[in-house]
Amino acid sequence: MKRSNRLVLLVGVFLAIVAFIGILLITQGSGTGSQTPVVPTELPTVVAKADIPLGSRITADQVEVQVKPVTGRDADAFGDTSQVIGKIVRENVAAGAAVTARTLTGGATGQILDIVTPPGRRAIAVQVDQVTGVGTVIKTGDYVDMIVGFTADKFPVTSINPVDNTFTVVTGLNGTSVKALVQGMQVLGTLLPPPPAQDPNAPAPSGDPGAVTALNGQQQIVIVSADLQQAEVIKFAQLDGSISLVLRSADDFLDPITGQPVVPVPDATTGIILKTLVDIYGVLPPELVETVLPAQPATP
Repeated sequence: MKRSNRLVLLVGVFLAIVAFIGILLITQGSGTGSQTPVVPTELPTVVAKADIPLGSRITADQVEVQVKPVTGRDADAFGDTSQVIGKIVRENVAAGAAVTARTLTGGATGQILDIVTPPGRRAIAVQVDQVTGVGTVIKTGDYVDMIVGFTADKFPVTSINPVDNTFTVVTGLNGTSVKALVQGMQVLGTLLPPPPAQDPNAPAPSGDPGAVTALNGQQQIVIVSADLQQAEVIKFAQLDGSISLVLRSADDFLDPITGQPVVPVPDATTGIILKTLVDIYGVLPPELVETVLPAQPATP
């Protein structure tokens, strides 16, 4: 065989090898894109190591990560303890149960699925609005105090006639009275009205968070845990007074060392009437100004 023919043959073999390698690479590349992704069968899951009562703030020693099968795992379960430590639970969590998004939110807004009344307590509903109910952001597990105001017509000031023992109502006096009557009630559930239907032609909300929530007088039902005496006080206030619920810090009801629930000592308050504002807070009462009228000519 001539040398030129041998060279042509070698070049042809080399090109064939290069073409084969190129085809092989292209085939493998297209095959990789069509491979089915690997679906994990187990996932890390945050689990309660001990019972976590409603309203508690989760501590590091109360949770751990366990690997759970995907088939038996809650879809909204957390996978790392850093996602839940320091958060308040909105439902009781039993030891061994997964900590989920529902644990921290209490479920769907405006929906009460279940009310668990603690032994020896009563569940009673209080209706508030955006002003009297902290903007209607009170959540299950929170703690609230109840302040009640009674208007002047509830405290009529009377004088008695010693001659015939008749009573006369003295007008012009301020009989308004305000007092914190019940402290440290835990919220067992809340109920909000359904959101209004969205107008498709309405402009989208701006990026300002303060512009999202409107003062529209929205109502909220707050179900609190009370003893029977407190329930009587609440009912009286509902009939004859004006109720406001004030939100407490969850840390007031937790031992700072053990993290266990505690009952704080109630705060002593004076209550407020107009005289209290004048004597203690320095509110200035109106000053009586005497005017001397000029003498009038006698009428014939």
